[in-house]
Amino acid sequence: MILFFVSVGMLLLGYFVYGAFVDRIFAADPTKLTPAITMEDGLDYIKMPTWKIFLIQFLNIAGLGPIYGPITLTITHKGNDIAVMENVVKRP
Repeated sequence: MILFFVSVGMLLLGYFVYGAFVDRIFAADPTKLTPAITMEDGLDYIKMPTWKIFLIQFLNIAGLGPIYGPITLTITHKGNDIAVMENVVKRP
């Protein structure tokens, strides 16, 4: 459990340190308009509310999970693929 909290702490520390680093290097300008506003054509570039943008990102990540998980399992557990599948799929 200690390792979990240390990992979460390191993740948060990395998030804030790396975020500050990237912000300093790229210097995001909050007054600059995005292409969705400057090039809006109603087809490719459409201004959307923030909640909808995050919902689309969440659905893309959630949709990738069922595909990415088995592929990662197959790559990382090369010798155990057959044993894992035999435990998951019971043959009559």
